[in-house]
Amino acid sequence: MHIHILGICGTFMGSLAVLARELGHTVTGSDHGVYPPMSTQLQAQGISLMEGYGPDNLEPRPDLVLIGNALSRGNPEVEAVLNRNIDYMSGPEWLAREVLRHRWVLAVAGTHGKTTTTAMLLWILEQAGFDAGYLVGGVPRDFAVSARLGTSDFFVIEADEYDSAFFDKRSKFVHYRPHTLILNNLEFDHADIFENVEAIERQFHHLVRTVPSQGLIIRPAVDGHLDNALQLGCWSPVQDTAIGSETPRTTDWRAELLSEDGSRFMVIHHEQPVATLSWEHTGLHNVRNALSAIAAARHIGITPDHAVAALCRFSGVKRRMELLADIDGVRVYDDFAHHPTAIATTLEGLRNRVGDEPILALIEPRSNTMKQGVHQQALLPSAAAADRVLWANLNDMDWLPTLVSNWQKQNEGSGRHRVEASVESLIASALADLPRPCHIVIMSNGGFGGIHAKLVAELERIGS
Repeated sequence: MHIHILGICGTFMGSLAVLARELGHTVTGSDHGVYPPMSTQLQAQGISLMEGYGPDNLEPRPDLVLIGNALSRGNPEVEAVLNRNIDYMSGPEWLAREVLRHRWVLAVAGTHGKTTTTAMLLWILEQAGFDAGYLVGGVPRDFAVSARLGTSDFFVIEADEYDSAFFDKRSKFVHYRPHTLILNNLEFDHADIFENVEAIERQFHHLVRTVPSQGLIIRPAVDGHLDNALQLGCWSPVQDTAIGSETPRTTDWRAELLSEDGSRFMVIHHEQPVATLSWEHTGLHNVRNALSAIAAARHIGITPDHAVAALCRFSGVKRRMELLADIDGVRVYDDFAHHPTAIATTLEGLRNRVGDEPILALIEPRSNTMKQGVHQQALLPSAAAADRVLWANLNDMDWLPTLVSNWQKQNEGSGRHRVEASVESLIASALADLPRPCHIVIMSNGGFGGIHAKLVAELERIGS
């Protein structure tokens, strides 16, 4: 079968392309704005990519078109699919029908940490000898691709609350029917499709409705929005996680920090110490992610000590505090930041690790929610752990310069925050009077105008 995918370079649709290819289908796809790591992964799989959208991309006529949720009516290729009466389907529906049926699905949902937690859980299963299928919304460093079918009964998936397609407004994760479900957290996001946080709580409740009574839900002990979602109805056992004494009651899983930056902690199950996890990762968010992954693995029979041993060797995910370069004392990282909470936890984790060494954050508010200014009051405070912050206004958002200007006035002309309108001006500002040692964190959920390679190249030029 010839399957053509619209929006193929999105992390989810690109992963579907890999699975379809592994099933033996001929796979092609089109997208607007193609950039690594997904584009390079697809090309390595022998999948033909077409830049831009148009009716000609549908020649020869495919047997089925999978339409990504970024596409809508009025798109010339979408219109051609409808006018030519070509069979089409949403990506989540195809995945549920062709891959997930009759498998034990372990799903990871939440506003933050889905990709990393999914990769952690997958790595634990891999080290335990399970050839699990998986779909990760990124590229795990421990695996060659972002998705595979696998040969075991288990399938590990990142479960997104965003809608499925312009013709299917259900959240993606409602299609997956997990037996083991991790709920990482719940905050307001995706303001382009959700009116308020209560609407997201309702979608999470719909997901909870699909978990069997013999399944398992894993969640943090302290999360009011998850409380609301579960109070709408829950028919499955629930286990909770916590760090230290953040909740006075006993929890199923708890971490006791042995290092403030989260790089070393004791895992405690039912108040019994299990093992010490020591790794290269930082931040309390990663401690929480690890606890959830360990609990989910326990549900399918992997003991916590084996899970901890696996995570001690976990390499992480591309674009999650990925070290790109270390040039003359300047370390450059790439991080997939899409929400103020994610910015704050990432920078705080780095601060706890590097102490007083200077941190420079280059941040592009690129998600639909952030571009609308929904989180603008939390945006500047989220970068408090950085010494200097450069905000990229590449989309000409009127509110961003005003926000920074008002902040400067309230803080007696402090120059810690600055807005730049181009990649070139961002690089010039970043490298002006750059201290050494220094940590530069590039934060965006998109290509950021190729700033990663350009900044590293300029650092190398200066150092040569």
